[in-house]
Amino acid sequence: MSCVGYRPRALNKNWRNNKLANRRPVIAGNWKMFKTTSEATDYATRFLDEVKDVTDIDIILCAPFTALYPLKNELEESIVHLGAQNMAWADQGAYTGEISAQMLLDVACTYVVLGHSERREMFGETDEEIAKKVRSALAAGLTPLVCCGENLNLREEGKAVERVQGQITRALQGLSTEDLSRIIVAYEPIWAIGTGKTASSKDAQEMCASIRATLASLMGSAAGTVPILYGGSVKADNIAELMTEPDVDGALVGGASLDPVSFAKLILNAIPPTARIEGI
Repeated sequence: MSCVGYRPRALNKNWRNNKLANRRPVIAGNWKMFKTTSEATDYATRFLDEVKDVTDIDIILCAPFTALYPLKNELEESIVHLGAQNMAWADQGAYTGEISAQMLLDVACTYVVLGHSERREMFGETDEEIAKKVRSALAAGLTPLVCCGENLNLREEGKAVERVQGQITRALQGLSTEDLSRIIVAYEPIWAIGTGKTASSKDAQEMCASIRATLASLMGSAAGTVPILYGGSVKADNIAELMTEPDVDGALVGGASLDPVSFAKLILNAIPPTARIEGI
């Protein structure tokens, strides 16, 4: 795969300048449709104890709607941020079963996942609908984690970059540079979600570099400040290698985020040993 904007691997060594000076690393756990309210509360108690000393990475838990309020009570004033897995584009009204941005703010959410591949594939969400949600989230003060990614057929046909660039452009077209600087992008190759397959660190870097080039076409040099996450069978034993890549700023983690101890280990492994030694 050839991607515009691919940067040489030599830059990987300069983790302090690349990751901290420009973009703070982010690890987001996506629980999907798992955990009752009591399970969520128990998780939060155990998880906070495991990550209480982490200062170098922003941590987000994206939980089902029913778990958000109990998590609010557990996570407020902690280092862990709360996110939702979806939201409506409308502020309020006769939209049975939907949740608005204001409702998320009311339970202390600061992030929201939009355009996840499962929403696109299973529930038919379009780029146009996702774009409306992105604008509503930004208007309310939420930070959108905007997802993009390709399936195996598109990758094998050599159309992966075209699909991902199109998704990003359609979801973000028309936003101001200021608004674009408030988003996070999550690249999730659909063929690597829940399958045990993982894109190589080189694959992840090439696509994330392509995404950054697409962002640059929308917002110029400010694209260098937007965090880009990789999501697709991320685990504690592969996160360190992914994090060495210059355009991979963190991860959107599914199944590996369901156990608090294992997820905490993944987060700790995302901090390069040199950063731990230097205390940055």
